[in-house]
Order: sequence, then structure tokens, then C-alpha cells
Amino acid sequence: MVQFYFLSILLNGLSGYVLGFSGNEPDTGMGNSLRFSLDNSTFRLILGILTAITGLLKLLSPIEGDVPVVGDLVPALLGLAAGFVLFLGYYRERSTVESEPIDRLDETIGKYKKWLSFVLLVSAALHFLFPQALLL
Repeated sequence: MVQFYFLSILLNGLSGYVLGFSGNEPDTGMGNSLRFSLDNSTFRLILGILTAITGLLKLLSPIEGDVPVVGDLVPALLGLAAGFVLFLGYYRERSTVESEPIDRLDETIGKYKKWLSFVLLVSAALHFLFPQALLL
């Protein structure tokens, strides 16, 4: 479906930007009580959930004329990965429980977060520019 194609490009690009380039920026005040920041944990959680759901739905509903599953495989898997990383970040920020496996997973993901961000942005751009390319 074309809607999931658009959402995949939008959410993968936004997730890539949030993972790679947002960092400790001050909240931008808009009005007296409305505050928005890419570092807001609730925004990241919602973005992660939407990105993961879109990645899953992209696997289940390919674009007409495209090779099923294979044509949307990379953006779908990247969306699932970005959703997982954003959700894990939210969990680490809010959780008070110490867990060694979660700490190791977070440390491993932290090493490759910039690479994931770059790959998400490139995939979103290529997915936008070449809609009928195989594996994009």
C-alpha cells in the first residue's frame, strides 16, 4: 500500500535523525505551556512504536508491482530495528531495575547507533528517490 510506503520513508527518516543528530538540546518553548523536543522520551517512545508497526505492516503489505517481501525488506527491517532501539532507550531512561543483559544490549546498541542512524537516513532517501528498486 502506498500509505505504508510513505509512512516508512517518513518514520525511518525521522527515526534516523532522532537517533543520530538529536542530543541534549534544550526544549523549544512554543507558547506558555507547550514544549517540544526531539529528546523528549514520550516522543521517542511514540516514534519507536509507530516506526516498528510501520515496518511490520510493510512486510505484510507490499507495493503493487513490487516483489513481495524482498522489495520492502530493507526498510521494513530497519524500521523494526529503529523502533526497538527507540523503545529500549525509553525503557532504560524510565526503568529503575538493573539488569546485566539489558546493560550489555544497550552498550552494544550504543556503539552502532550512529551507523543505524546513517543507514536509516540513506535508506529513506533512496526509498524516496527509487521507489521501484529491488531491496529498497
